[in-house]
Amino acid sequence: MMANLFSSFDPTTNLLSLNWMSALLGLLFVPSMFWLIPSRPVVLWNNINEILHSEFKVLIGNSKIKGSTLIFVSLFSMIMLNNVLGLFPYIFTSTSHMVMTLSLSLPLWVSFMLYGWTNNTTHMLAHLVPQGTPGVLMPFMVCIETISNLIRPGTLAVRLAANMIAGHLLMTLLGNTGPSLSLSLLVILVTGQIMLLTLESAVAVIQSYVFAVLSTLY
Repeated sequence: MMANLFSSFDPTTNLLSLNWMSALLGLLFVPSMFWLIPSRPVVLWNNINEILHSEFKVLIGNSKIKGSTLIFVSLFSMIMLNNVLGLFPYIFTSTSHMVMTLSLSLPLWVSFMLYGWTNNTTHMLAHLVPQGTPGVLMPFMVCIETISNLIRPGTLAVRLAANMIAGHLLMTLLGNTGPSLSLSLLVILVTGQIMLLTLESAVAVIQSYVFAVLSTLY
């Protein structure tokens, strides 16, 4: 309890001398990057984001739209996080279901189609007929390109879901045979499971990158 008004200026008023902690309150309003040394994982993640930003910037090719790569970097991060978490036991792999993957691919495809046909109609029409196509085949090529364009969100969703299901299903089937095997075969099975888990970790990262890259190309 303060004896008088000027006790608030006494650093030894409290038992634990916490008055000096008020000098750190300003750090709450300053971004941590200006006063906190980033850890190695943070530095690694920032480098990955910068590499992805440069990759997507080249793929998009439109420098007039600022921040257009942010949605694809965020998409990559979200899918990769869900894929990697799905490798842990008793964690639901949401990206192995079409409800999740189609919810990601369909809105992106629809928005890109609306933006492309609204602002670059001539360019979108030119894509329906590949360069050098004979005049006789042009009507067929328009039909083929239209169908391939319409099924793109479905193929994008199926690709991600199928790759996630295949690896998890194989690991589950191999794991269920463990109790009935001998000790020597069990060692081989565990070694194979570790190798398969390493492969699935790589697939989790690769598929998230493929999904984000194909979203930009579509």
